[in-house]
Amino acid sequence: MASAQQHEQNQHVPIQRNPSQNENPVSVGWPGNIEDTENRSDAQNHSPTDISLPSDPTKPLTWPRPQKWVITIIVSCLTLIPPLSSTMVAPALANMAADLGIRNAVVSQLTFTIFMLAYAIGPLLLGPLSETIGRSPVLLASNVFYLAWTLGCGLARNKAELIAFRFLAGVGGSAPLAVGAGVISDLWAPGERGQAVGIYSLAPLLGPAIGPLTGGWITERTTWRWMFYSTSMAAGVVGVVGFVFIRETYVPVLLKQRQHHISREETSGSNTSESLTTRLRLASVRPLQFFVTEYIIMVVAIYMAAVFGVLYILLSTYPKVWTQEYGESPGIGALNYISLGLGYVLGSQINACSSDAIYRRLLVRRNANEPQSSSKGEPEFRVPPMFVGSVLIPIGMFWYGWSVQAHTHWVMPNIGSFIFSLGSITCMQSMQAYVIDSYAEYAASGLAAAVLLRNIAAFGIPLFAPYMYDSLHYGWGNSVLGFASVVIGIPSPFLFWIYGKKIRGRSKFAVR
Repeated sequence: MASAQQHEQNQHVPIQRNPSQNENPVSVGWPGNIEDTENRSDAQNHSPTDISLPSDPTKPLTWPRPQKWVITIIVSCLTLIPPLSSTMVAPALANMAADLGIRNAVVSQLTFTIFMLAYAIGPLLLGPLSETIGRSPVLLASNVFYLAWTLGCGLARNKAELIAFRFLAGVGGSAPLAVGAGVISDLWAPGERGQAVGIYSLAPLLGPAIGPLTGGWITERTTWRWMFYSTSMAAGVVGVVGFVFIRETYVPVLLKQRQHHISREETSGSNTSESLTTRLRLASVRPLQFFVTEYIIMVVAIYMAAVFGVLYILLSTYPKVWTQEYGESPGIGALNYISLGLGYVLGSQINACSSDAIYRRLLVRRNANEPQSSSKGEPEFRVPPMFVGSVLIPIGMFWYGWSVQAHTHWVMPNIGSFIFSLGSITCMQSMQAYVIDSYAEYAASGLAAAVLLRNIAAFGIPLFAPYMYDSLHYGWGNSVLGFASVVIGIPSPFLFWIYGKKIRGRSKFAVR
């Protein structure tokens, strides 16, 4: 009884923080009050060497590394499958149009891009929902939702059904994109987060690259419907593994579960419903609030939109380039997507290995120059790779566009695609890591806001790609995209590096 009373009192006692607490390697711990987000954000900013406590079920940062890697890999697999299915249909658009009676080119493109519109809308609800009821139920339930509607796409009898089912599948498939960032933030301290972000953020870019490759061969050897059947089966397998191994990682939910277990309090159904409804209402507007009020999110969203818009133009026009301009069959033409995939894989691994090393080196240099500064790192330590990536993106677009225009050997356009994908994965990983580090407690909402404009661009821009290339052809068409990448992309890392800390200081959500 005394222990229970003491625990109840602790929930209302203000926490006195020692100024040197961040320097104590054994001081990592979550406060009893789940609303004390400041303390949690501080704990999330400890370096890997700060975590020397034994594993605690309510402290994911202290869980064994093998367990954290298992969860990270499963979440990354869940993140890979929906983007793969989003672009798998690209080589089959002509076959699908013939079977379903689609005669309008824009409607045909809509069956391809409608998935990305859902990808823009879904995270606005699912990201905040994960910060209300937990990460794991949202991830696993959304995967079932995605699986069901993807299977429906394979059974579609007309264009209306296909477009509607693709949209609903995209809503379910968008959950890992938003919630996964929160899981990474929950599991990994900033100083060791680079490799985890490297694997997780590879999925949304590698999936679109290998999707058309598999889709081209499936279309050539069987019906296009098997593209949807196969991805449904893959989602089912990963979902079963996820049900077995994925645990809840969101600390406020874990603490609430522990408090409920200790106190054995029973609340009425009406009060619980009202509390959940209130929390959901507040959480659901957070991504839009971030998008409108957080300058970091605004810049990241615009940059992501530019990169993804260019990527999906590339993906949607690739089949036409290789079948019409180079006279290749759909299956052989799909092999050219390998250049994109290689760029993503290589860039991801280089960035994953270098990101944490750069982070630690900058931390040591900052502490040497400013001995009185905190022992924590800064989110801006994730920015340096963006300086390289922002230059590679336009170089790749110029190279690819003019190589196709001149009908050079097929290797030359693939080199341009490789350079573009190498630069885009470098920038995307750095931006995602920057958002996760900047909004540790609200990483899911922050990334949901950041990807809103990105996925709208991926939905809308490819619809106009055929008309742009008909007017400007591939040389000047891709040059326009390259110049846009220069104007938007190159200044962005300088903005984050110079003004990022000052901008975060004005935010009530960002880590300071």
